[in-house]
Formats: sequence, C-alpha cells, structure tokens
Amino acid sequence: MMRNSLGCKDYIQSAMIEELQEANISHTKFLFMGFPEIYKYRRLLFLPFFVSYILVVLGNSLLLFVIRNTESLHSPMYILVSALAVVDIIVPTAIIPAMLLGFLFDLNEISLTGCLTQMFVTHFFSSVEFTILLAMALDRFVAICKPLHYTEIMNSDMFMKLLIFTLIRSGTIMFALVALDPQKDKSEANVIHHCYCDHMALVSLACDSISTNNAMGLVVIICFVGIDISVIFFSYVKILHVVLGAAAGEDRWKAFHTCGTHLMVMMCFYFVGSITFLSRNLHIPIPVDVNTFLGVTYMVFPASINSIIYGVRTKEIRNALLKIFKININKVSIVKVSTIKCLEIHSI
Repeated sequence: MMRNSLGCKDYIQSAMIEELQEANISHTKFLFMGFPEIYKYRRLLFLPFFVSYILVVLGNSLLLFVIRNTESLHSPMYILVSALAVVDIIVPTAIIPAMLLGFLFDLNEISLTGCLTQMFVTHFFSSVEFTILLAMALDRFVAICKPLHYTEIMNSDMFMKLLIFTLIRSGTIMFALVALDPQKDKSEANVIHHCYCDHMALVSLACDSISTNNAMGLVVIICFVGIDISVIFFSYVKILHVVLGAAAGEDRWKAFHTCGTHLMVMMCFYFVGSITFLSRNLHIPIPVDVNTFLGVTYMVFPASINSIIYGVRTKEIRNALLKIFKININKVSIVKVSTIKCLEIHSI
C-alpha cells in the first residue's frame, strides 16, 4: 500500500511539472514550483508569509524612523543599523510579494530578465548584509577594545572605504553570477523548484557542464562566509574577553547575553545561507520542500529578527522609542483637552 501511494504521489508531481512545462516551453520565461510536496495546500502558506512580511516592513521602518528622528543615535553604529534595516526591507520585498501572488492566484511565471534581476537583487543585497554585519562587529570591537581611538578609526573616511569595498566585493561576484547564467545553454526544463530565482536553482536546469557555476558558488561561500565568520567570531571573542575582565556580576551576564545573541543570529544567517547555496552545488540530498523553506527562511527570518536584536533590545533605541511614544501621547492628550475646553466655552 505504501509503495503504491508513493508511486501515485510521484506520478501526480511529474504530471504537475509536465503540465507547467506544456503551459510555457519558452526559455525566456520560467515557472516557479515551490513546495511541490504540498502544492495543493499552497494557499495555506499565504498567511504566515504575509504576516512575516508585514512584521519585517513595520519593524524595520519603525527602527529607521526612530534613528532618523533621534539626534543622539546619529553615530556610526546606528548608521550601520539603519543600513541593515534598509537591506532587510529590500531583500524580502524582492521575493515575498511575488510569492504571495503565486500562493493565492497561481501567478508563478517570471521572465528571464525578471528572474536575473531578482537573482541579482537578492544575492547582491544579501552579500551587502554580510558586509554590514562584519562592519558592526568591527565597530563594537573598536569601541570596546580601542575606545581612545574610536573616533579616529570610525570616521567618514572609514565609511567611504567600507562602501567602496562593499560595492567591489558584492558587485563583482554578483555580476559574475548573472553573467554565468546557465540558460545560455538551452534546456527543455523551465520549471524552477523554488519560490524565487536562486542562482543554483537556475544552474540545476542547465544541460551542459556546470563546473564553472559550482566553482563560483564555492568562491562566494569562501569570500562571504569563511572570511566574514572568522573575523566576526574573533571580534566578539575579543569583546567578551575585555568586557568580562572589566565588568562584574550582572554586567558580565548582560555582556555575555548580548554578544551571545548577536553571534547566534549571525551564525544562523550564515549557516542557513550556506546550506541553501551549497545544497545543489555539493549534491546534498535535501528534500525540495525543505530546501525551499530554508531558502525563504534565510531571506525572511533575519530581516524580521534583526529589528528586535539590534533595535528594541538596544537600550538607546528602546529609550528613544519610548520618548517619541510619550511625546506623541502627550500631544494627543493636549489636543483632546484643548478640544474639550473649546467645546465647553462654545456651549456656554
């Protein structure tokens, strides 16, 4: 019975894929086939991803609003937090709205140009996020381990160098990924087993050798994961060493908890990203639905949690948010009281 049900399941999946391929066999268009195992229940996925996207946009927009309207937060660290919030809005926006339309209305088609654009935006800004996280770790390292030299090191020149470094590193590699588009070598398949255009998902459709693409994938992982994680881990270890040596009691626990939380979020971001990027590259046997879920989670989860980790849980931002909230409440109260007094005078 189990064998028959599995055979039936495979037949239904292959039939769906054939039907999608027959709908459009042009190589200038592609069709997303995310979550094929639960394809008929895809509409149920709309709500959790919609809620996640709303939280991402609202959380990061609020963070940007607070930093922009609080002069005391116009420092290098919070400029980096603002940049992180902008990236965390851009990346999910590049993929989630289209996903939601696919879940509700089966609008799963995308042009080759749109696919390459989406791939570039998601990969480029994800790599920018890597650089921002690296810069934030280095900023905390300089602030805590070399406080007397902080203003000398973290200045406008440093930010300009960081911007140039980001554009060169991220831009060069991402342009190379787009240039290595495997669809230059035509294949009959145009069904992408994912919810958005991922480099390795496109690579898997190619007929000819993809050794160059695989090599490029390894270069990306080495540049963005191997180097960045090593520097970030070293920075936080040094920070903990200095703080734990100087602080006592509760302050030690706060420092350990803060650094530990930052490291865990960063490691999850890098680890999940590496798995999704290398799963096809190294032929890791991960179920399609699991790989798709990890790929979407890698884009959405950090974006939703960063506004809490680097925002609400940061004392300065939390105080600024409460201050703005109290000012607005007082303004509303004053307006209401003034309105009531005016009405009373008018009635007399």
